[in-house]
Amino acid sequence: MKHGFVRVAAATPFVKVADCEQNADRIIELINIAAEKEIKLIVFPELSVTGYTCGDLFLQDTLLGRAQEEVKRIKEHTKSMDVVVVIGFPYAMNDKLYNTAAVIQRGKVLGLVPKSSIPNYIDFYELRHFTPGFIKPVVVPFLDENVYFGTGILFQCTNMPDFTFGVEIGEDLWIPQSPSISHCTAGAYIIANPSASDVTIGKDSYRRDLVNQQSAKLVCGYINANAGEGESTTDLVFAGHNMIAENGKMLSESSVYENGITQSEVDLSMLKSERRRRNTYFGQVSTEYVVVPFSLCEEDTLSEIPLTRLIASSPFVPTNKEDRESRCRDIINIQVQGLKTRLAHIGTKHAIIGLSGGLDSTLAILIVHKTFERLNLDKKGIIAVTMPCFGTTDRTYRNAIILAECLGVTLKEIPIRDAVELHFRDIGHDKEKHDITYENSQARERTQILMDLANMYNGIVIGTGDLSELALGWATYNGDHMSMYAVNSSVPKTLVQHLVSYSCELATDNKLKAVLQDILDTPVSPELLPPKEGEINQKTEEIVGPYELHDFYLYYIMRFGFEPSKIYRLAKIAFAEKYPDDVLLKWLKIFYRRFFAQQYKRSCLPDGPKVGSVSLSPRGALRMPSDASSAMWMKELEKL
Repeated sequence: MKHGFVRVAAATPFVKVADCEQNADRIIELINIAAEKEIKLIVFPELSVTGYTCGDLFLQDTLLGRAQEEVKRIKEHTKSMDVVVVIGFPYAMNDKLYNTAAVIQRGKVLGLVPKSSIPNYIDFYELRHFTPGFIKPVVVPFLDENVYFGTGILFQCTNMPDFTFGVEIGEDLWIPQSPSISHCTAGAYIIANPSASDVTIGKDSYRRDLVNQQSAKLVCGYINANAGEGESTTDLVFAGHNMIAENGKMLSESSVYENGITQSEVDLSMLKSERRRRNTYFGQVSTEYVVVPFSLCEEDTLSEIPLTRLIASSPFVPTNKEDRESRCRDIINIQVQGLKTRLAHIGTKHAIIGLSGGLDSTLAILIVHKTFERLNLDKKGIIAVTMPCFGTTDRTYRNAIILAECLGVTLKEIPIRDAVELHFRDIGHDKEKHDITYENSQARERTQILMDLANMYNGIVIGTGDLSELALGWATYNGDHMSMYAVNSSVPKTLVQHLVSYSCELATDNKLKAVLQDILDTPVSPELLPPKEGEINQKTEEIVGPYELHDFYLYYIMRFGFEPSKIYRLAKIAFAEKYPDDVLLKWLKIFYRRFFAQQYKRSCLPDGPKVGSVSLSPRGALRMPSDASSAMWMKELEKL
């Protein structure tokens, strides 16, 4: 439960229609398994005690009475269990019958929630038996207790308040004004949906989209437990298909035609963080709601349960190839559209770009090239400038020239060694002293040349630096830090690699394909220090750390505001087979240190298109004082 994770489950037992005792036995078996797995909330299908397909048997007193007895047996079975259980049964009150969910924990019924939307169309005829529920809860006697009955109930854990959930049943999800909307605006972070949705061609895909979208719209965890094998197949087939979604992402999903338990962990602190960011999230909270408390063992709320949900090592990069290619297409189109609009507004036919033979400038010139195509501009208006100096290697120099030739742009070679050495003499710097002055003088000289060429050609300088470099401050202030439009400014390094790789796969020119592949294989380096035996001497990732780690840290810090201990925990899972814990912690400390110290560079960034949910633009995405203290974060890191 530590760091806001709560383990939840959707369960589909094998049912025997109208055999309440047998159904209760199967439910109890699954509850026992849930307790062993440290599941804290388990949801069963609607009417799971009787079976959903009892038809007119729901009007039989024998069935209704036995269903209530079996709910009592299930209740008694949970006396020593922390797990909260949601089961479905038919409940009779005031001469009306309700399709109801009982919420049970530790031998008590916490509440009874009726189904609001009773379908009576096509294959469904629930109105023949059931009455729609009402919002404002009333107190009713049930199994020797007085409990709340109504849809306006939230169930809240007293010693973990964010563990608050509401219940809607089956069709309630499929209507325009779902009860879950009110539940979440009233404070629920999880929605439990006991359901009985039949299987027809394509319905599983539609149901999946519906659950995902509801969890995204409401910024919640959504548990959908569906009726499965054992239900009557007189006219319909019920085939399970349990789902657990979180904020638009499917955490866990069973196959269709599969009974059993589907589990995952919902990240309550992430949901809370996401809601805080959306100041339009909450509407008017209904005054008709009641909050029913329950508690968990104190040890459970503090325990660090092993996570079964996937923690991707590259959160910016989809693992699925088709999704990854779609992401690459979208990003390239955003970058091109941003630059296209800027060039058209200025009315220029020239773009100036420093071409180093590295990944970032390669992506940038590919974007410029595609933009010129869409504007029907002459590619010779792209002025690619290679500016070799002390650290330039033959490999990157050659790749820059070949790339420019393949793209048909104008290539200018302007060596800057003499200019930098003259600058050293002017400021009294020893050129044999390879310090920060030695490095940054080269970067600033290159930027000066690009800016002056922009004046000559009445064009603009295209920035090549990426999001990861900005996060770490790995840019020379008023050097490569500055441009007139920065096309890569919100693209993390891990995505830059995939975007160039994607462009390489699409290339039809074998020479272009070969040079892009070699650029991908070249170590990332600013090439500001002299080579060793002709090879790159200055490898960025050996200095500031692996970009895949920094992108991972950046994502969870900026996207959700997680604390260092939680990010460290997630990193240990994501990179368990690649980096030892001490290495992960070392680079996490360096990330925080550099992130806070280098904000002044981000406070005056040039314009650039936002492509994803994480950006560091000072005009919207990150409004952070340049002199903010990192003491609290570093103190927590030291404790780790």
